[in-house]
Amino acid sequence: MRLRGKKNAPELLANLPNLVITEPTAHKGKWSQVFGNDRPIYVELGMGKGQFVTEMSVKYPNINFIGIDMYDELIARASEKAMAVSERAGDAEQHPSNLRLMRANIEFMETFFEENELSRIYLNFSDPWPKKKHARRRLTHPRFLEKYALVMNEWGEIHQKTDSETLFEFSLNAYAHMEYLMKDISLNLHRDGIHEEHVMTEYEQKFFEKGMNIHRVEVLIGEAAVKQHREAKLKGMK
Repeated sequence: MRLRGKKNAPELLANLPNLVITEPTAHKGKWSQVFGNDRPIYVELGMGKGQFVTEMSVKYPNINFIGIDMYDELIARASEKAMAVSERAGDAEQHPSNLRLMRANIEFMETFFEENELSRIYLNFSDPWPKKKHARRRLTHPRFLEKYALVMNEWGEIHQKTDSETLFEFSLNAYAHMEYLMKDISLNLHRDGIHEEHVMTEYEQKFFEKGMNIHRVEVLIGEAAVKQHREAKLKGMK
């Protein structure tokens, strides 16, 4: 999705060096320095207008968030939301200090994240690329999953939401192919209404209002995340 009408986007982004990252390769392996702490880093790949990642950064101040997209126009929209939510939260900063927005192509994510640098990846309503010949472009294709596994640490997880039944089926099969542990699989996330802890994306709000089903799954990749989940299940069985 590419927005039009933000002709001043490059200038706007240039004036937000503490929020917008335009040369991510310079920070590979140094993201803890960018945020000034060693807290977990959660990344949304393809953040769109940024509603989800900005709201999450305010809701969870002890987590560092990075929203990634390719287009200046979308980064600009997300930066406006970041400043708005910061103001709404009464934060003296111009934007949430635990949030960064990155202009980058996900194809090359291993060039701007070091091994074991991330704790979670969000895939929210990614392009389903419905044609079979475009399957390799889907963000849950094994070639992308291998990249995610490389840059995530022992607590690494993928959280995916989509309205596309085709993409969801493809994704579940891809996770199974990689022998990843899946949990909390839902074919209709908001069947019983929206949970108060849930943060919605722009697309999600529209789909929910139209009565469309939202599919969701959590995928555990890191060894520590898998171990913790299995131990919790065993404890619950006693």
